Amino acid sequence: MKLRSTLLAASITLTLAACGGADAPSEAPATPVAPAETAAPETAATEAEATPASETVASEAGECAFNLESNDAMQYSTKNIDVPASCAQFTINLKHTGSMPVAAMGHNVVIAKAADAAAVAADGAAVKPDHVKEGDARVIAKSNMIGGGESTSVTFEVAKIAEGGYNFFCTFPGHLAMMNGTLTVK
Repeated sequence: MKLRSTLLAASITLTLAACGGADAPSEAPATPVAPAETAAPETAATEAEATPASETVASEAGECAFNLESNDAMQYSTKNIDVPASCAQFTINLKHTGSMPVAAMGHNVVIAKAADAAAVAADGAAVKPDHVKEGDARVIAKSNMIGGGESTSVTFEVAKIAEGGYNFFCTFPGHLAMMNGTLTVK
């Protein structure tokens, strides 16, 4: 499994390097996060492979906010976020716990109808730096694209997702299949 993860990371890096130069910095720079305690490389890789994204709702960062993590294994820390109906606005705080740079393993959070997720990701695939087409009416909200050790957040009006059927997902090319989840207004 370690070999597959290493080969995947190497192939992504080579593919991105072949596609062009470095990305231009985003308009709103991401906030660096202090690195967590580092484990031995073998231990960290084993834990990342053995710990799939949670199928349950993780703990909230307050009534109208949620702390979501992403990693170098193309995973979010949860597959569902419960959004309280009592909130006028809701914020998702995204922290990239990995170490790979944004050009190789960038992550963001985009909110759109579940049925539109694939089209939103496809239309934004070549759009840098955030891989979301500017002015896309299907997108309720989006965060900046971040790399390892960085954090960002996205805030949206709860009324816009109240009817249901909305997902959160990453639009970095190739990430949608593994990095997506549902938003449930309760």
